[in-house]
Amino acid sequence: MTARVLVVDDLIPNVKLLEARLTAEYFDVVTATNGFEALNICERGDCDLVLLDVMMPGMDGFEVCRKLKSNPDTLHLPVIMVTALDQTSDRVKGLDAGADDFLTKPIDEMALIARVRSLARLKGTIDELRARAETSATLGVTGAVAHQLDDGLGGKVLVVDDRVNSSEKIVSSLRERYEVEVETDPAEALFRAADTAYELVIVSLGLADYDGLRLCSQLRSVERTRHTPILLLSDIEDRARVLRGLDLGVNDYLVRPIDKNEIVARVRTQVRRKRYADSLRSNVLAAMEMAVVDPLTGLNNRRYLQSHLVTLMEQCAQKGRPISAMVLDIDHFKKVNDNHGHDVGDEILKGFATRMKRVVRGADLVCRFGGEEFVIVMPETRLAVAIRVAERVRAAMAGAPFSIKGGARTLPVTVSIGVAESHGGETPEALFKRADQALYLAKSSGRNRVTADEGSAAAA
Repeated sequence: MTARVLVVDDLIPNVKLLEARLTAEYFDVVTATNGFEALNICERGDCDLVLLDVMMPGMDGFEVCRKLKSNPDTLHLPVIMVTALDQTSDRVKGLDAGADDFLTKPIDEMALIARVRSLARLKGTIDELRARAETSATLGVTGAVAHQLDDGLGGKVLVVDDRVNSSEKIVSSLRERYEVEVETDPAEALFRAADTAYELVIVSLGLADYDGLRLCSQLRSVERTRHTPILLLSDIEDRARVLRGLDLGVNDYLVRPIDKNEIVARVRTQVRRKRYADSLRSNVLAAMEMAVVDPLTGLNNRRYLQSHLVTLMEQCAQKGRPISAMVLDIDHFKKVNDNHGHDVGDEILKGFATRMKRVVRGADLVCRFGGEEFVIVMPETRLAVAIRVAERVRAAMAGAPFSIKGGARTLPVTVSIGVAESHGGETPEALFKRADQALYLAKSSGRNRVTADEGSAAAA
């Protein structure tokens, strides 16, 4: 995938070299020669990823990275720090500043491109989630999008490593901050990762009888682990396999011997990033749910019914099976609101939905159509059965008064119901029109009764 990469370095030859390498791989490149210029470019949203030199006059790369990660508008921007410093303490300092990775000069071209591609994919996913979440927040459907990253501490980590000394060192390094579990069997690790809410899986490339990259690929192909970060443990000679792992969707890697501070910093970075992405997904899912669920009763709403019913009717028609619908209207509901207030009306609506869900079948689609009107769609159901279900619903409402005012009082409630069975090939609108006409007959005949559409009865 393509992306716009910001290259930040005070030495023009370095800028030109990186620009040439990235352009050859079809990335768009923008450049800056100091930290202040880089911050302005990032704040304008003119890049997708930052390659940031550490040693710059005025404001070094560590300070630029800290500023980017503390700004709500740029905290999600991936940052790769580039430097001649090669001490572990320098990498840890960069990771603590919020960097997503740390490349040492002279830069390995294959490693550079692999990291840029991996982080560009991540940025694309985060951007899509942010856009959807921010739209939902703007419309008032969900809460505001998080403007800071979690501290990245706590949570469960799974280590897949059959070297006892190696796994013990990892556990020792992380146990003060994370709940760490070790699994030596890769096949069992896949099941455990799918069944448990791990926030990171650490996979060794040195497994004795199993290809660690195959496990990474399997983790990415399973729905429940698709978004779980993966950190590879490699030896120096595993360079080519590490790059292959990044192409497969691995998030980060560590080269043995493992430094305690570095593994803590890298784990924390991955956990923070995962929690941020999870919060965005949660916002998006909440928005999707609110779009099709009535917030008062918890039933599906009219929008869901209209989009889902077409599919149900087509499926029944293809199978040559019937489908029936009932339209329900609470009797004299306006008097409830007028005499007792809308808060009591809301109590009645919630209680009505609860009773209705108890007596309908699991396969039936129950929706609040609007106000005091509800709809139940019964796939593969003949009119005679639908009438029995409708009578059961009517009896459940009339059988006992509803509690109101928090249980301090009760109020009798009844319902009128119209039922119709679909004629082959008719539209949802035609089916509902006949069920609605049957409802009108039920109400005009005295209410608290079930009436079937005469055309449906004749067809049955």
